Amino acid sequence: MVQSFEAVQDLYTIKSRNPHKPIAICVSRIEDIQKWAEVTVPNTLLNDLLPGPVTVVFHRNAALNPDFNSTTSLIGLRIPNHQFICQLADRVGSPLALTSANISSEQSSLSVNEFEVLWPKLDLVFDGGVIGETKASRLGSTVVNLSNQGYYKIIRNGSAYEDTVNTLQKYGLKEER
Repeated sequence: MVQSFEAVQDLYTIKSRNPHKPIAICVSRIEDIQKWAEVTVPNTLLNDLLPGPVTVVFHRNAALNPDFNSTTSLIGLRIPNHQFICQLADRVGSPLALTSANISSEQSSLSVNEFEVLWPKLDLVFDGGVIGETKASRLGSTVVNLSNQGYYKIIRNGSAYEDTVNTLQKYGLKEER
């Protein structure tokens, strides 16, 4: 839960992640994105991108824990195409920190057995089955900065690069150079 300073610190420690490397948040609905970020695109565009393997980046708003990703004014948001995670975020009533289940900078896990090394450090592990079977599944989400109205900038190509760019261009956004 990103609103908990202690939970965020634990996440960085467990993953051995650089504390200056931001973490995205997970919400369950498009409307939730506006609770935590200054949205610069229409909901119809967001509905075309999400849910799925896309992280949208906007300027964060004051409702978000100021200690979460405190070195940046931006926040990455995702709505995963996974019913359980969305239901969990909805029931918790607060965004969840969303990152791959691995040691930072290692290959993304596609099943719970692939991150067994972390289990002793975790309070709970949910097994939702294998989340992908292709090489592209390990690429992570496509990360796109939409904080500058009318423009987009791809931060990470990820697994949905082509579809994301096509959708952004369909809405008339221009690539930021």
